[in-house]
Amino acid sequence: MYRRSFLAVLPGALGMAAAQMAQPESEWQLNRPKVPGTLSLRARRRVEQPPGSGNVRPSEEELRWEVAQTAIIICDMWDTHTCPGQAQRVAVMAPRMNQVVNAARNRGVMIFHCPSDTIKYYEGRPERLRMQRAPMASSPIPIKATVQTPEERRIFPISGGCSDPIDKEYVGPGPKTTRGNYPWEREHPAIDIVGFDGISDDGQEVYNYCKQEGITNLAIMGVHTNACILDRSFAIRMMTRLGFNMVLVRDLTDAGYDPRRRPFVSEARGTELVVEHIEARWCPSILSDDLTRVIPGTDGPIAR
Repeated sequence: MYRRSFLAVLPGALGMAAAQMAQPESEWQLNRPKVPGTLSLRARRRVEQPPGSGNVRPSEEELRWEVAQTAIIICDMWDTHTCPGQAQRVAVMAPRMNQVVNAARNRGVMIFHCPSDTIKYYEGRPERLRMQRAPMASSPIPIKATVQTPEERRIFPISGGCSDPIDKEYVGPGPKTTRGNYPWEREHPAIDIVGFDGISDDGQEVYNYCKQEGITNLAIMGVHTNACILDRSFAIRMMTRLGFNMVLVRDLTDAGYDPRRRPFVSEARGTELVVEHIEARWCPSILSDDLTRVIPGTDGPIAR
């Protein structure tokens, strides 16, 4: 491995200093190459058929997205969780997610790693600096975390909770009454952060970078489908309101749900119910394989 590449991935202040000494500022600030290639996404929505009937049914359409205009958002795939059951399901999902993300990256798709609450772990890394240095872009509405409206709360298909008998309120260093000092420290280590990837947990930073790079299409994966996937400032509610084309990757997500609560279904079915809710109200969903390949012949080469 080249010394420059090794130094560029060191976390914290030491890694930052070493990276700056090893390479000029313009080099670690470089953004990803924009290459040709068109994704074909089989997007599933839930629509009322016929209109006014009250019968909501799945409907599939093809979306064609240019890889240069497309990014994947990896939402809150932490290294651990207060709920052991949720942590276990993330651990199972992470290697498959890494395969999909690597394939998409190799095709030219931008990758945003968004492990909320853990960004200090990545201070000084070029992937973090890339997001911080994108110029501020004005937005039509304030960019912030969202909450359910009373109407959405009324029709939301599941409650939350932990599916494991052990569900602890994590108390970190300091007084035992401390809340909010959670055990997650970073993104799950099974997911690679390399190359031209970006790291952020801030919707404004994600928005800035997308505007800088001409990214208009977002595919979101991760956890939890009934919470952060919808609520975060970089997630479905906010980004669809900002005008992005968005899809949920339905086979790489999981709900935080306790089958002992309503509607008393399995964990798998609980996740499916939230996916169906998102398809009906917010954006379509796709299967992850669609992100791993482009339409033959669309990926160049291009005469320059």
